[in-house]
Amino acid sequence: MLTFLRRLCLAAATVGTLCSPAFAASPSTPVLFNSLAQAAPELNPQALKSAISAMQCAVNNGASQARHLAVIDYSQPSTARRLWIFDLQSRRLVLRDLVAHGQNSGENFATQFSNDEGSYQSSLGLFRTQESYKGTHGYSLRMDGLEPGINDRARDRAIVIHAASYVNPLWSERQGRIGRSQGCPAVRPQVARKVVDKLKDGQFMFAWYPDKRWLQSSAYLNCQPRLVASIVTAKGS
Repeated sequence: MLTFLRRLCLAAATVGTLCSPAFAASPSTPVLFNSLAQAAPELNPQALKSAISAMQCAVNNGASQARHLAVIDYSQPSTARRLWIFDLQSRRLVLRDLVAHGQNSGENFATQFSNDEGSYQSSLGLFRTQESYKGTHGYSLRMDGLEPGINDRARDRAIVIHAASYVNPLWSERQGRIGRSQGCPAVRPQVARKVVDKLKDGQFMFAWYPDKRWLQSSAYLNCQPRLVASIVTAKGS
């Protein structure tokens, strides 16, 4: 079986796809997609498919595998539980909850996204989570954006996962949306520790929206092996 998988990797390499021996033995995209889609039937299938494809492109081109994958579907309103966290080994959903978007990304719906410092907008694309820490918002999580020009300024912008009291469904009764961040994917204080603990230390997070420019240019969604491999090397992920 392993010999057969190695042959598949060699065949894929001839057309520009790099294979990782560890990843070669992991579930295929359709198998993983079907399992996670069954676990999260209310998640937009295109968002989930894109998240898996972007993650697998990274792993196929040198990134280490992760235990968890988080998906944010920004096509859903802020009042919806639009954050999903999956356990990739057991292929099950471990958390679904609210998540905020940036104050300049929109009102109840996020429609504008940016990589610019001071924009107070959310960013799209694939992220790799890093170290947890205690900061202004308590127990929080830093992460690196992996997509050039799309989210790679995340660390410089201090885009982190943190608790926020304004991520509260009661806000929607007064103003038609939950509170908004300065671009961070903030979560409810009641689930913040669980979110950080599940996602810290090298997990994948993927933020999706049907933005045509990003969909057409993403190095991960359109898997560009050389560019992705160089990013992975530079990030040490």
